[in-house]
Amino acid sequence: MFNLTRSTLLKTTAGLWLVWGLVHILAGVMTISRDAAGALAGIADAVDPALLIGPYHEAVGAVINQHGFNLAWIGAFSVIGAIYIWRGSVTAMFLTAVVGGLADVGYFVFMDLGGFVHFAPGTVMTLISGFAIILSTVIYLTGMRGKNLRQT
Repeated sequence: MFNLTRSTLLKTTAGLWLVWGLVHILAGVMTISRDAAGALAGIADAVDPALLIGPYHEAVGAVINQHGFNLAWIGAFSVIGAIYIWRGSVTAMFLTAVVGGLADVGYFVFMDLGGFVHFAPGTVMTLISGFAIILSTVIYLTGMRGKNLRQT
């Protein structure tokens, strides 16, 4: 049926983290480039935008910009991690899962479970990072050293 090799799983994992990272870099740039009300409306899309109209204190804008910066650097870290995962680095696979995975845990707990977003791009990104972590776990636990996942 399927003949999944370690290389195929590593490349799939790398591709997932690459997409995840690029989307988060874009989200970070978009968050920083908007005013506080626009950024909040873009992030919390299940909240009526009329409720998010300011004026906000400058400190709120600074916190939003910090969030955007964090999205961007975490995304960049994941893109770099994806390159090393593609090359077979288990260390990069672990570090990218920790950094990207923990970022998405926060999103899931506070945004998804908080009811502030619809099934949004952020939710899809959480699913993508979750699947990348599952694949990483399969690669690590099966001890695949160039072998097929399913021995025939």
